Amino acid sequence: MSRTSISITGKVIHVGQFADDVSKIHELLSGVLEPTPLQYSQYLSDLHQADIWLKREDLTPVRSYKVRGAYAFIHQALDKDPDCALFVCSSAGNHAQGFAFACRHFGKPGIVFMPLTTPQQKIQKTRSFGAPLVDIKLIGDGFDAANKAALEYCAKNNGLMVPPFDHETIILGQATVGKEIAEQTPEGTDWDRLILPVGGGGLSAGVSRYFSEKSLTAKFSLVEPENAPSLHNSLQAKERVRLDLVDNFVDGAAVAQIGAENFKQLSTFAPEDVVLAPTDGVCATMIDMLNIEGIVLEPAGALAIDALNRLPMEQVKGKKIVCVVSGGNFDFERLPEVKERALKFSGLKKYYVIQLPQRPGALKDFLSLLGPDDDIARFEYLKKSARNFGSVLIGIETKQPENFQTLHDSFDRSDIRWEDITDNEAIANFVI
Repeated sequence: MSRTSISITGKVIHVGQFADDVSKIHELLSGVLEPTPLQYSQYLSDLHQADIWLKREDLTPVRSYKVRGAYAFIHQALDKDPDCALFVCSSAGNHAQGFAFACRHFGKPGIVFMPLTTPQQKIQKTRSFGAPLVDIKLIGDGFDAANKAALEYCAKNNGLMVPPFDHETIILGQATVGKEIAEQTPEGTDWDRLILPVGGGGLSAGVSRYFSEKSLTAKFSLVEPENAPSLHNSLQAKERVRLDLVDNFVDGAAVAQIGAENFKQLSTFAPEDVVLAPTDGVCATMIDMLNIEGIVLEPAGALAIDALNRLPMEQVKGKKIVCVVSGGNFDFERLPEVKERALKFSGLKKYYVIQLPQRPGALKDFLSLLGPDDDIARFEYLKKSARNFGSVLIGIETKQPENFQTLHDSFDRSDIRWEDITDNEAIANFVI
């Protein structure tokens, strides 16, 4: 990474070392951002038989770490050109909020391009942080479409693009998370592992490089959504690759291509250093943390904690680990879907299509097959498929996954025909 110029109180300071650059950026941020806490989690430590600490980036003013890079970038841009008239960004939500926060702080107008699929909570918070200086334009079904539109707008209107992750100053800003972890480490503690979520790669590139230059020896696990593995696939190919299809559910980390500047740093990792988190498993982690710890996480914010369930036991048990909780901008309108996915992933909810005999008492006989912990969550007649049988969609929740095997045995002994469609995506998407 090349030398950069960082402005502190109007004075330009040239620094050559990455860690020194991070310190200067951190000093800039101190005027608007208190260090986020590094908290010991007794629950997760007991669960995984380890010492688990959470770096709570969900507790920044904009509920994510993204404010660090956005603020640093705009500050540096205005130091070079105080008359810069228009800032532009593209974002799935968290970068937009950090961008809006910085625009309002500096009293500069901005325009945010966000996907049409962005949760309403993130849109409303971006509008709130930036009012009245920041306008929002919704376009496209994902980040890449919004990013393309933002770049085109900048070219036509002489705006300055504030990139979400692929820029030296953005990386430096996100690296301040690593500086705070190092400073907040309890005396006598040596971290065995840091777990970082990965979208575009700004956070992971910055923190891993900061630790490397400070000779801090913790190993890293990098976590991507299973259906948006841009870093993992790039490491396998030994070059940046672009994904043809990205699932936007984990919207804060659903990026089709890892950043170029970020990959320069992250290319030192191996594919096996990347954990791929299944979407339904992330949902289970979100529900678990909400119900037990009272912590509200967005899907991307749950990635690092969810990785504890995916890593080999020998990398977790007995180890001292920091999980970076990257964001808490969760739209509670999504809670029913998150709960649904969590229950299915945990084996506590299944869907069936059954054929009940068309005779009096058939439904009563079916209900008698249910165990004491089984609860009907959905019951819907699909159609009368034959003179003697009627098809029913039924959803069942239970308290222990093994209860379903008992239920299946009861089904087999009865005169009903049944099919478990829980994992049959084609059928489930059509009828559920």
